[in-house]
Amino acid sequence: MQSSTFTVKGNAAFAFQRRTFSNLLNRSATTTTTTVSSSFAPLHLHCCASKAMGAKLARGENGIQTVMNLSSVKARSIRAQASSGGVGDEEEAVPLRSEGNSSGTVLPFVAVACLGAILFGYHLGVVNGALEYLAKDLGIADNTVLQGWIVSALLAGATVGSFTGGALADKFGRTRTFQLDAIPLAIGAFLCATAQSVQTMIVGRLLAGIGIGISSAIVPLYISEISPTEIRGALGSVNQLFICIGILAALIAGLPLAANPLWWRTMFGVAVIPSVLLAIGMGFSPESPRWLVQQGKVSEAEKAIKTLYGKEKVVELVRDLSTSGKGSSEPEAGWFDLFSSRYWKVVSVGAALFLFQQLAGINAVVYYSTSVFRSAGIQSDVAASALVGASNVFGTAVASSLMDKMGRKSLLLTSFGGMALSMLLLSLSFTWKALAAYSGTLAVVGTVLYVLSFSLGAGPVPALLLPEIFASRIRAKAVALSLGMHWISNFVIGLYFLSVVTKFGISSVYLGFAGVCVLAVIYIAGNVVETKGRSLEEIELALNSGA
Repeated sequence: MQSSTFTVKGNAAFAFQRRTFSNLLNRSATTTTTTVSSSFAPLHLHCCASKAMGAKLARGENGIQTVMNLSSVKARSIRAQASSGGVGDEEEAVPLRSEGNSSGTVLPFVAVACLGAILFGYHLGVVNGALEYLAKDLGIADNTVLQGWIVSALLAGATVGSFTGGALADKFGRTRTFQLDAIPLAIGAFLCATAQSVQTMIVGRLLAGIGIGISSAIVPLYISEISPTEIRGALGSVNQLFICIGILAALIAGLPLAANPLWWRTMFGVAVIPSVLLAIGMGFSPESPRWLVQQGKVSEAEKAIKTLYGKEKVVELVRDLSTSGKGSSEPEAGWFDLFSSRYWKVVSVGAALFLFQQLAGINAVVYYSTSVFRSAGIQSDVAASALVGASNVFGTAVASSLMDKMGRKSLLLTSFGGMALSMLLLSLSFTWKALAAYSGTLAVVGTVLYVLSFSLGAGPVPALLLPEIFASRIRAKAVALSLGMHWISNFVIGLYFLSVVTKFGISSVYLGFAGVCVLAVIYIAGNVVETKGRSLEEIELALNSGA
């Protein structure tokens, strides 16, 4: 949910654009307004589907990743800043202790949850290659507005799903919510694959959107709550990698389209399989011990801990979970509690990170990547998408290895700093006459560096950091609220992006994005706390001490 551009973005995205940069800029404001829903630029990197006269669609996604825990950390006392604002009282936090080797394992259950991440990326990217062919099949080849609705219905559904995912996870538990989520995912894919009318296609995309919206909230939440502290960052990044893999799978799935125009139905229909596997897999996966303890289901929590960490960890982890935070003594938080003086500071940090992510320009870079590469002599749309996608996957892999070494805050600062410099380079490559001879090469370098910088921190870290800084009683709803802001901002940016570029020019827009990145660095330095190496309980106690 990040300047949510669904094409290869902080998560992954692939942009297919068949029009040149100049054609895009020459579009009239009238055309842009008429194709409101179709001028989308979604998250982490997007999936852009372009079609004649203003049907150039950019969809994206920022993969949403998370990392939190149950942990095995040495007993220690920590002194932390009391509030997300960086100012507050200090107190000794009781760490979650779990020394020694564990006989349990979390990896198979993380893998099952990541089916949701794969579906997230796949549904975002599948319309890219399929749009042209499904439009001809459904008789809307010349109706760019209806094509825009087919693309944007997914985003509208995702907004609804992201807000409901947290409430469902709190009420029914994490694993049961995954199973419920498989219903709209499977039905939506089936309706899209069998659609004989535009209306059915839009309903299918809307249901699939609700499904991926719920997934975007509960996949990082579940992974964070079952992951050991020492590998929480790495596992959170795995979530983002699987979102990228989902988008890549959608790109590969579209290769047979040229030879078989009806192949688009198979592309949508194949998504039913991982949806069913997700529902079945979650039937064998343990519930989050944190949620179980919060619900007073201690005996069930003991069974889950035994499965995840081994029987030798049951007593100490149940004790730590029962005494950490205030989940066992306070009622479940309501939506209005998120805006109370007790929680608002930390909730605002989560929302701000996603807003900065979206306002930092990932959509613009992905949207214009094909035109930028063509200016450097790279004519193949597939090659351009592959280069952007490879940069994103490589950066995400590097971030995964550094997440628990450098820390979340350090990666965010490095990422936004690199993005600011890359945006400045892109802006200069379009306007500085002294660089005219090298403008194409510099634009490509700036684009690749931007995507690499984004995937190192701005893409993966926000979704990972949120479940870590939110108290257990507000965690699900606060994550859902932040992700909802992500989808909304993604929609708004996609709606007005072309109009702003037409009025001010792409160079000025890039320069503005560079300024946003600088503001993000300043905000993060003063308001975000480091969570590396701390259990969820330690983080919660530290932040709550100033509440």
